[in-house]
Amino acid sequence: VRYSLCTTHLSLVNFSPFFSKAMATELTFKTYDFLQQLGLAEENQGTYNGAWTGNGSEFLTSFNPATGKPIARVRVSTIAEFEECVKAMDAAKRSWNETPAPKRGEIVRQIGNAVRANLMPLGQLISLEMGKILAEGIGEVQEIVDMCDYAVGLSRMINGQVIPSERPGHVILEQWHPLHGHVGVITAFNFPMAVYGWNASLSLICGNCSMWKGSETTPLCSIALQRIISDVLVANGVSGAVCSLVTGGADIGRALVDDRRIALVSFTGSCAVGRQVAVAVASRFGKSLLELGGNNAVVVCDDANLDLAVRGIVFGAVGTAGQRCTTIRRLFVHKGVHQALIDKLLAAYKSVPVGDPLIPGTLLGPLHTASAVKGYEKAIAAAKEQGGQVLCGGEALTSRGGNYVAPTIIRIRHDAAIVQHETFAPILYVMQFSSLEEAIEWNNEVPQGLSSSVFTESMKNTWRFVGPSGAVSGLVNVNMGTSGAEIGGAFGGEKETGGGREAGSDSWKQYMRRTTSAINYTDSLPLAQGINFGS
Repeated sequence: VRYSLCTTHLSLVNFSPFFSKAMATELTFKTYDFLQQLGLAEENQGTYNGAWTGNGSEFLTSFNPATGKPIARVRVSTIAEFEECVKAMDAAKRSWNETPAPKRGEIVRQIGNAVRANLMPLGQLISLEMGKILAEGIGEVQEIVDMCDYAVGLSRMINGQVIPSERPGHVILEQWHPLHGHVGVITAFNFPMAVYGWNASLSLICGNCSMWKGSETTPLCSIALQRIISDVLVANGVSGAVCSLVTGGADIGRALVDDRRIALVSFTGSCAVGRQVAVAVASRFGKSLLELGGNNAVVVCDDANLDLAVRGIVFGAVGTAGQRCTTIRRLFVHKGVHQALIDKLLAAYKSVPVGDPLIPGTLLGPLHTASAVKGYEKAIAAAKEQGGQVLCGGEALTSRGGNYVAPTIIRIRHDAAIVQHETFAPILYVMQFSSLEEAIEWNNEVPQGLSSSVFTESMKNTWRFVGPSGAVSGLVNVNMGTSGAEIGGAFGGEKETGGGREAGSDSWKQYMRRTTSAINYTDSLPLAQGINFGS
């Protein structure tokens, strides 16, 4: 299942077996003890609004990308259930708005602790359902814990300002309040828990109710995390509707995006879908927070520590099987060290252990879906047609079963059409450059601008790359890869990456509305700008 768009609306194109009404396929749920530990079952309800509900006739089937076998089923939300969720959030809104921010922070602290207590089973679930290796699955859950810790402190620091007034006996205050409506969060398969954790932790301490629509292909991740959050809310006497959940396809996504009661839509996904989400939300004067494509690049200068660069490149290009928005997809190497670096990279790629992501020691798991494997093969064929030379990999590992592919390096021109296109797979395009100015120009020529990195020992090169005429990206790194951002900084990108910012810095401001209040504490009424209006 994927999204396609026409005009301002989401529509569903069904080309996979995720949606069904049939119940005959044998499930592998009982194979994995940690699923029951998380409160999951072979058949799960996919709607939560303070209570778990599910009246729809359709089910989502969750598949293990390492084997292609079904795990469990989730009952899809109906439009009527979506409406019930919004009404439940409406009813809970005022009480949550008026709960003091530090009290809201205390509840987020408890959510973080509850997630921490389930670190391993949640990480295992991510590996099972999404396909990333266990270390990365656990790391994703740790991001939620870290964000909760961060949000707890932030709940006591949502500061406004006192601004001097030009009028005697007046003071101007700037305050931050919860949004006038709710927060809608649409997340993608590649980070099926962490992205909601980023949004929910900040949205909660800012005083908002939120509705989460997770990916259709990772519904068990959504339900497991939702259970933990809702248990904490209810234990504190807070309506579970403060964090609601819907499950489904484009009809549910369209309802969320178009609903005027959803003041902010946070969307993570492709540039094509994000563009249409932005138009739809803007047409009703809502706010959107977009985290879209990356097509990220690394520049390796002739003075770089090549061993350090290889470690950063392999993690950034191969990790999560090339399915991060921050994955390294383009590699620009100075002509003076080009062959030396390529030789080291090829040796490293040949040693990458491929296998079941739940088994310790695996570094490359499967792609998430069979359609992603087809996309990988199509991209490699296109690269060859456009003059690319495959240096390693370049084929699906069909003998393994599941959705495995070989990590691939292709030498190609920087302006080849396929290089300008982001493929969610472990394909690394390599080019050599003559000057840093040339590499920066190539880095910036793609439509997206999420993450860029340079490897260099030169302060001059460093500041040239991170400066105002350097990399046009939201994340600009030095002597490290493009992945692995910490939660303390704002995460997001420029251009067709969408401009949204999540996690740290002042990202919290997107989840609030600002008011400027001028207060007159005298019996006179002087006007600003020295205006005399007949008195």
